[in-house]
Amino acid sequence: GEVEELANYVKKIENSDYANEQTALCGIDAVKTVLELKRLAGWDKVEVLKYANSGDVLDIGDKASVVGYGAAVFYENADESATSTSGELNIDEQKILLNIAKQTVENFVLKGKVPEFKITDERLMQKQGAFVTLTKSGQLRGCIGQIVPTGEPLWQVVQDMAAAACSQDNRFNPVSEDELSKLEYEISVLSAPGPIDDWHKIELGRHGVIIKQGGRSGVFLPQVATETGWGLEEFLSELCWQKAGLPPSCYKDKNTQILIFTAQVFK
Repeated sequence: GEVEELANYVKKIENSDYANEQTALCGIDAVKTVLELKRLAGWDKVEVLKYANSGDVLDIGDKASVVGYGAAVFYENADESATSTSGELNIDEQKILLNIAKQTVENFVLKGKVPEFKITDERLMQKQGAFVTLTKSGQLRGCIGQIVPTGEPLWQVVQDMAAAACSQDNRFNPVSEDELSKLEYEISVLSAPGPIDDWHKIELGRHGVIIKQGGRSGVFLPQVATETGWGLEEFLSELCWQKAGLPPSCYKDKNTQILIFTAQVFK
């Protein structure tokens, strides 16, 4: 393993008979501990933040005899960390959010304002992104969402997105009073998005995807792949040109940023 590799590498340096060399790694036990923690925690990425030695100090540094110092951070691959959530919502919490969405749409359409809610559930006070999707007779009627968490609690995001979905989705006219009884509501509560280093790793039906290039961007929720039956390349091509207004093959462009997230979907 890495601990053994480190020990062997240090021994190799110390046996190389460098002039004035006293030890290759005086803190080897601490480094071994970190490497073992890395293995146990599943941290599979590392980034060196800074490396310098005592000879780098201006005016007083002596390059003839130095001690090196390094700082690095170990972390879990964002491909996986981006797919975790702050805990699944239970049935009661789902019902509360669906009720908030329904009452908000009905009040907004009928009265032009949103109702007030007093929410005490701690889970619904967490900061998370969400989408609210409205359908009528199985057809999309409005869908607006907030991907990145802001300062608002989850329940407030759902209320804001519900009001927007019935009135601000520019693909549709605002929802009318006679449509209210025919609407169905779906809520997608999102994990925080994170970058993925290889588009082949995207799991259809599990990952939502965000495409960014220049000033353009587009997003598909995880359920889009399931509902359309698209394969991975078709899914990404449609996302590029349909949602982001970019060439269909933009997901293969090294200048394109791809982020993934997961969603708990309920209706």
